[in-house]
Amino acid sequence: MHASPPHGSSPGCSDPDAAAFETFLHLPDRRAGKVRDVYRLPVEHGPDRVLMIATDRLSAFDVVMPTPIPGKGRLLTGIAAFWLRWIEARGLARTHLISINAADIPESAFGAGSTSRQTLEGRVTIGRRCRVIPVECVVRGYIEGSGLQDYRATGAICGVQLPAGLRQCDRLPEPIFTPATKAEAGHDENIDFETAGGAVGTELMRTLRDRSLAIYTAASAYALERGIIIADTKFEFGLPIDDEGNVIDKDPIVIDEALTPDSSRFWPAASYEPGRAQQSFDKQFVREHLQSLVDRGAWDKTAPGPRLPDDVVRGTLARYREARDLLLGG
Repeated sequence: MHASPPHGSSPGCSDPDAAAFETFLHLPDRRAGKVRDVYRLPVEHGPDRVLMIATDRLSAFDVVMPTPIPGKGRLLTGIAAFWLRWIEARGLARTHLISINAADIPESAFGAGSTSRQTLEGRVTIGRRCRVIPVECVVRGYIEGSGLQDYRATGAICGVQLPAGLRQCDRLPEPIFTPATKAEAGHDENIDFETAGGAVGTELMRTLRDRSLAIYTAASAYALERGIIIADTKFEFGLPIDDEGNVIDKDPIVIDEALTPDSSRFWPAASYEPGRAQQSFDKQFVREHLQSLVDRGAWDKTAPGPRLPDDVVRGTLARYREARDLLLGG
């Protein structure tokens, strides 16, 4: 059932500057993730494709906040599309990207109660429909987060042994591939290469590892020249399928988003200092605000999330915009 958004634009709103909390289109197979709405496009208009719409929803601690970040979806769509084209142009991998043009959505998708085409401008990614490979392909160039926790406990991350004495946010001697399970809900779980290979095939995992490392190495060098450290990131891959759901190409392609502040840790290079947590180009303002509520006993990290104050919304959007401008040149 389609519900009214708790805050932000309604489905039929045509104000291009309004926040888009959720969308509704007359298309099949609608799925609402934490921050994106996904539909299937009619096959009579071309190859089997999916339509992904980046809303302004924001998720933190695995809870979708009731307050949108106006414009966040457009910023992330632009960053992801830039990287997907960049990856293809350098021959690092093929990707699912077909179009980011809202004009390519068929007219039949719009009608009574639907979100307007104008509202969708800048939020649209049309991609080849694929069978998703159920492994998150994580690459780490620096040690932080769950990787740091694993290292402190075992001296390794996902079975990759690391030198002793590494500090929080230290740069690793070389990037490492640390796969994870794809969780339907909650957090993904780190696994070693052998476990991932047992799930989807060792040869396929070798291909995914090599492509993930190659993309990360090239992209992190590009970003560093522009003032951003990509500390780690995750990729998703899929196998293109036909209208009946049969795999038609066994060469995996990059799907979903890639190298955005929502799928990576982006740090300002100018303020980088190992041995402590870093500033970031993502949801830092939100996490710090929410953690202060948790510390005061005002929230327990379960749904529903608390409404976000205006200064937190503005600060979060500014960080996303700064990352976009550094990478794409404003």
